[in-house]
Parts: sequence; structure tokens; C-alpha cells
Amino acid sequence: MVRDRPMADLIFTSLTRRVEIGANSYLLEIAGRRLVVDSGLHPKHDGEEALPQMGLIGDDTADAIILTHAHQDHVGSLPLLMRRQPRALTFMTEATRLLSEIMLHNSVNVMQRRREGGIGAEPLFSHREVDGITRRWNNVPLRQAFDLSGERMRPGEPTDVSVEFFDAGHILGSVGALIRGDGRTVLYTGDVNFDDQTIMQGARFPEENIDVLVLETTRGDSPAPEGFQRKTEELRFGQAIHDSFARGGSVLIPLFALGKTQEFLAMLYDFRRRGIVKECPVYIGGLSTKLTEVHDKLAKQSARQHRDLQLLDSVAPFVLAGQEAMTAVIRPGRIYALSSGMMTEKTLSNSFARQVLSDPAHSLFFVGYSDPDSPAGKIKATPQGGMVQLSPEFPAQPLRCPVEQFSFSAHSSRESLRAYVNRLRPKTVILVHGDQPAVAWFARVLAEDLPESRIVCPEPGVPVTL
Repeated sequence: MVRDRPMADLIFTSLTRRVEIGANSYLLEIAGRRLVVDSGLHPKHDGEEALPQMGLIGDDTADAIILTHAHQDHVGSLPLLMRRQPRALTFMTEATRLLSEIMLHNSVNVMQRRREGGIGAEPLFSHREVDGITRRWNNVPLRQAFDLSGERMRPGEPTDVSVEFFDAGHILGSVGALIRGDGRTVLYTGDVNFDDQTIMQGARFPEENIDVLVLETTRGDSPAPEGFQRKTEELRFGQAIHDSFARGGSVLIPLFALGKTQEFLAMLYDFRRRGIVKECPVYIGGLSTKLTEVHDKLAKQSARQHRDLQLLDSVAPFVLAGQEAMTAVIRPGRIYALSSGMMTEKTLSNSFARQVLSDPAHSLFFVGYSDPDSPAGKIKATPQGGMVQLSPEFPAQPLRCPVEQFSFSAHSSRESLRAYVNRLRPKTVILVHGDQPAVAWFARVLAEDLPESRIVCPEPGVPVTL
């Protein structure tokens, strides 16, 4: 039942430590209830610096935790948040539940390896803790409102606060969260893509009656190339693979295990079917394989392209794992689609790159964003013939292989996001999940587009009363 009380303040607090894409987490206070949305882990930091500012919430004061998707910058610190909020239920889609469990166990493995290698702090949580918290996770379907106890609601049924998930089109299971309370509506986009990808269909979000829009700004500093079309980019990518094989080389594609790997496998299936790329051995890592199994399991239950396509059966990639992964020798006429996308030290893509960089027969293809300070970012900034050092453990080597960048972002272009905000025309727009230049671009253009709306660039850790 709705409590008999005056309308409470609507307060938003960014729990990130900086204005950037990192450990995403946000506190929303609405109708006297406290919701934490996402709980990420920063990929460039260790220990406390990698975490959101969880101390700002207050231990055991959250009413619910909402998880929008399973990427590490949104789920990586969830065990620590749930440790501090023992009574709060956690809500997510079934796909996000299955993927998050895999991602968190992998995170424990990574932290343990880094600690053993002397380059990281003690693991933040254990496999046992991951197993334990999954019992407090609640699966919620799309477009079905629920209250903070997890009870499904009929349209118009009264409650203090309700939440409803909408497909965000970013990766499998990703959602935007529509939160209602005190007669007000808040839509948190999470990571969103309004355009169709190879596997994922574009987001399907509400188009009206939103008071507050919490908007991701990832690509705010990158205008879409004039005339860009994803299908044309896919053809350019397929032709580049064909050309590399024609000159007797192999192809290394550093990519993220979750999302990018499955999109690539679907592209390769299409390339083979159309004769753009010949049948060839393809190698992926063990984590990528586990995550692809979930995609295959849920193929007919999710809104996606190629619903009948079983990626592991149709593409039949080989799996590189364990000692074999660290000692395998690259051979011509093969594709090595290996994580991580940033080519972080001690990952498969970083290890294999040492065999590729100085050989002009091979090719190195990037299919997504790379932090400028990451090994991948440094390679992109190095001219042909320049020296590249992938890890302090190994000497620098000359860059002689062809390097190409392809644009297959899982985030909406800034033009698509701007168009959506203009259709929605919310009273308030809160800009999150972006570097300073990206946030600044959105703040400027949205202030021009919507002069009667309030545009907020929240300072980390500072509550904003709406």
C-alpha cells in the first residue's frame, strides 16, 4: 500500500570517483526509498580506487539494487555492495544473471593471478562469496513492473516505488530501468544502443512521460562519420580478413569476451555464408566460450537477430585455454579473436600480439574502443616502424604488421542519443558514463535543444536534489 505521507525529495548521487567511464554506480532516493543502480569495477585501478564510493550509501540502508547488464564496469563490485547491503534484493534479467555469475568468477581468477604476479592487491572477494550472493538475485522479465519486494504488478496498481526493465540493445540482457515513485518517473538508460547490431536488436525505450532521464554519454566526443553504415563497415572488415589471408598471414582481433566476441562470431558466420571469407580455423578464449554458451542457450528467448543461429555449432571455434594458450604458435590462414579488447597485460590478446606486431604478413584489427593508456591504445598511436612495448616483462619491438580500426560500437552514437532526448523532452537530464569531453558536448547541445529542461552534470559524490 502507498504510505500516507508528504512527497519526498528526489535525490540522485553519482557514486563514481571521477567524471569518466569506470566504476559505474548511482544512488537514487525516490518516494523515501533508496535504490542503488549498478556496481562496477574500474579496469585501470586496484583495491579501493577501483570501487564506487559505497560509503556514501550507508551500510544496510539500501532498499534494492538494480543491475542493468553484466559488463565489469557495471557489475564488478557487486559482491562488495551486497556485503554492505545485506537486506537489499538485487534485480536483473535472466541473461544478466547467467552472464554476471561467469564474469564475477572470472574476476576472482584475474585478481588472484595479478596478486600471484605481484602486480595487484588482494582479491576483493572470493568464489565462495560470488556463489553466496547469487541466491539474493532476482530474475525480472522485460516490460513487467515490479515493486521492491520483487512482486509483479498490474498496470495502475499502487505502490511506493516500482521498476520496469526495457531492452537496451547493448549486449545480451542489458536494460534501461524505468523507476516510478511519488507520481514521478526516472529512466536510467544504462549502456544503450538504438541501432541494430549483428546479433543484438536496437533498444526499445519509452518515448514519453519521463520526468528525469539519466543518460549515458560514452560517445559524446566522437561524431559519427558522415554516411556511416554498419553493413558497409562489416563488408570492409570481411574484405580485410580476406586480404590478410591472401598474403599468407593470420588475423589477430583483440575484443571483449562479452558482447564483441558474439557479434564477431555472427559476422564471421555471415561472411562464410556469403563467400566473403573462406572456411578457416577460428580461436577464442575459455571465458568467451562460456559466455557464448549462454548466448546460444537463450537464443530463442531474447530479442535478437538470427534467433536460430547457434554460434558455437555454426562457427565451430577452437578454444584456447590453460598452458596451450600461452605457448601456441600463430599459424597462417587463421583468426585469433582473443580477449581482452584493451590488450591488458597477461591476457591472451597481449600474449599473441608479440608474435604479430613485427611480422608484416599478419594483421591486427581493432573492433572497438581502446583506452589511450592501454597497450591497444598505444599500438593505435604508434606509426608503422615505431617501437611498441606490450608489457614491462618484454622488450619493445617494431610495429610492422598492418593495423586497422573498425567501428562496431555497442553504444549509441551521440546523434542517436541526442535525437532520443529531443523526442522525450524530459524535465531534467542527468549526464553520466562519459569522459569529460563527452559529458561537456552533451551538456552544451542539450542546453540549446531543451532550454526549459534542467541539464545536470553531477559531481561525483555530491547529491543532486531534483
